[in-house]
Amino acid sequence: MYLHVGNEVILNENDIIGIFDIENISVSKFTKEFLSNSQKSGEVIPVTADIPKSLIVWEKNGQRRLYLSQLAPATLRKRQYRALSI
Repeated sequence: MYLHVGNEVILNENDIIGIFDIENISVSKFTKEFLSNSQKSGEVIPVTADIPKSLIVWEKNGQRRLYLSQLAPATLRKRQYRALSI
């Protein structure tokens, strides 16, 4: 199955490690450091120019990417479940 995370970006669900709410995770010192290091290494991919609502952690063949999406985690979750019920 595939998940559309916004602006024509589609990810294979098998490669998604987690979907997180930006507001909830951005308060942690460790998360801020993780995001900063990921940004410096070129792993962060903004899906939109809008303010991101979710962070999607993706990994395949040892390559990690962090997608910043304008869609809320609840919206992405609904898309996952809807795809499973078809």
